[in-house]
Amino acid sequence: MKGIVGLLPRKIIAIVLLILYTQCAGPQPGIPEEILEIPVSLETTRFDLLFDASGPEDLPTLKRTYPYLFPEQFPDSIWIATMADTLQQQLRKEVKASFPDFRPYETELELFFKHVAYYFPQAPLPGKVFTITSNVDYKNKVILTDTLLLIGLDNYLGPDHKFYEGLPNFVAKELDPAFMISDVAGDFCEKMVPLATDRSFIAQMVYYGKGLYLKDQLMPLAEDSVKIKYSAAELQWARDNENQVWRYFIERELLYSTDKKLGPRFLQPAPFSKFGLVLDNDSPGRIGQYIGWQIVRSFMEQNEMELRELLAIPEEELFKESNYKPRK
Repeated sequence: MKGIVGLLPRKIIAIVLLILYTQCAGPQPGIPEEILEIPVSLETTRFDLLFDASGPEDLPTLKRTYPYLFPEQFPDSIWIATMADTLQQQLRKEVKASFPDFRPYETELELFFKHVAYYFPQAPLPGKVFTITSNVDYKNKVILTDTLLLIGLDNYLGPDHKFYEGLPNFVAKELDPAFMISDVAGDFCEKMVPLATDRSFIAQMVYYGKGLYLKDQLMPLAEDSVKIKYSAAELQWARDNENQVWRYFIERELLYSTDKKLGPRFLQPAPFSKFGLVLDNDSPGRIGQYIGWQIVRSFMEQNEMELRELLAIPEEELFKESNYKPRK
């Protein structure tokens, strides 16, 4: 009975996604026709299912058909052992149960890449999407190249899945299928946003803010919580405490500091942001990214420009011209 109950949330998620897929198949409210009409062709291969259904005798055919999925440095014995490993078999079984139908995600991916083609017409779009299992390589959940998109579905089984036991909670909570397209967008945005021109804390915040603002444009139907990969409660905390966080940064003269410790405290993934105050445990990690996002939004509310122009503006200059005022 415990095993059946454990599968119910993922099945419910699948049903909801199928409903959303049906709704998304028609006209997209709020999306300009000129974007919807952009032709995007994605060929999706459920390689995770192909590999799971294969035996050692099928390996030569798989390697000939999908050579880019079999790095030369790995001998055949590695792949044969992976096919037979009982833990890997169970992992692939769980992926199959959690993702019986990938079409809802294909629809979201197509809409995302339509926006990419609209805002960045010179950017190469991958024509092929491969779903794989990656032994829960959560640091490389998606890999986007000029021609291929690899998605490790075993990184999206839901934060409470048994395979994630032992992982820090702040890591496990992002292993949610709701964040899959956001991860793809994040990989693309990381390629598009130039590194910050200096090492100051404000420059680093704005650098991350640029990437999140790109998500605003490339995934306009997504909730803010999905873009930044916060829970609803974490996003509400960030909104409710934005003024207090900003005041903390100002009062401690952190904006132009180049202290390397500020990254782990406020910008990098962590269970919470580290103010050294009572509010720490209630705060979400990466709160500096959230503040940088609001700064870029404030700047763009006052300036009409192409996204490429925005990305080229030095971070400190953007901040000074943003006239950013935190919500109270």
